[in-house]
Amino acid sequence: MTRPPRIDAHHHLWRYDRAAFGWIDPGSVIARDFDTAALSAVLASREIDGAVAVQARQVPDETHMLLAAAAQCPSIRAVVGWIDLRADDIEERLVAEAAPLLVGYRHVVQDEADGNFLLGDAFVRGVRAVAGQGLSYDLLVDHRQLATVPAFLDRVGTGRFVLDHAAKPAIAGDGWQPWADRIAAVAACPQVLCKVSGLVTEADHARWCADDLERYLDHVFALFGPERLMWGSDWPVCLLAADYARVHDVIADYVARHCPASAAAIFGGNAQQFYRLTEMAR
Repeated sequence: MTRPPRIDAHHHLWRYDRAAFGWIDPGSVIARDFDTAALSAVLASREIDGAVAVQARQVPDETHMLLAAAAQCPSIRAVVGWIDLRADDIEERLVAEAAPLLVGYRHVVQDEADGNFLLGDAFVRGVRAVAGQGLSYDLLVDHRQLATVPAFLDRVGTGRFVLDHAAKPAIAGDGWQPWADRIAAVAACPQVLCKVSGLVTEADHARWCADDLERYLDHVFALFGPERLMWGSDWPVCLLAADYARVHDVIADYVARHCPASAAAIFGGNAQQFYRLTEMAR
């Protein structure tokens, strides 16, 4: 029997430029180019069949770059791009930008100083327009904005949403609250899935171990259930704390111990359904 496709639901690509990537330390291991050849190599290292490329810069060219990369790399099954969701003509822009592999959008809300950014009228209108086009929206928030997510979802109404990186709990400092209660409130919204991604970079980069992630994983798995979780590597950002294989293996081991029957869903099936990958022809 042919095994179901294995999907990495969250990775990035970039041509490093210090000005464009101010959040990257110039001396960092990720302060360099990461292209489709490098992506293909890491995917092959863990027999991952496809991946979802997610925006890392908030400029229109970011989406175009990712789509161009997807055109030359069959492993990239979909693109989550960036668009100015607060633009007055957002509906027209979405129609103009439409492309077969462009499945959704993301805004780096965590970098916004306003803790209520998600609730802004223009932003809510933009996300409604995304949903109206049948596209998904990736939520990237910090602890402040996580508190506003249920109200944001209520204002937007129908749509498909996924919470990136389990809303980035402060693992390195053994932080628990208010993250634990706030993510529980988000999990109560049935239209939201959660990416089991980006956790190693929230832990101590030099000294983390699998045990450091355990209670955070326990909480997320209990709240969302395996049917609303998808694995993503967050490569190459993950390289700050671990290589691709270790990022994959720590979650694969957790799933093997706690819900082995759900491995195919978490490592591919849920991402396929959420991003509607099976509807796309390559």
